Amino acid sequence: MHTVTRMEIMSDAVELSKLTAVLNTGDRVTYSILRNVSSHGVRGESVQDSFISSENIYIIAFCPPEQVKPLLAEIRPILNKFGGACFVSDAMEVKSMRCITAIP
Repeated sequence: MHTVTRMEIMSDAVELSKLTAVLNTGDRVTYSILRNVSSHGVRGESVQDSFISSENIYIIAFCPPEQVKPLLAEIRPILNKFGGACFVSDAMEVKSMRCITAIP
């Protein structure tokens, strides 16, 4: 196990390509994207509606702790445009690369 930093990013899907471009500049950054996310926050509820053309996304990313500040410096202006949130926390990565030769 080793320490990594978890970044959870909620944003408008319009900004997805910009956010992933920033994450791709980091060394050893891994992430997953969930689309069509509904949320409730200080600005009220954001529910995906067929009348609204935009959608919300949720990105969960992991990176080495020393990369957080430079990545956040580039992510913050993107989130400020349409709104969004980013939560940062410490996590432990458990490597599990055991190959199975046969299914019992």
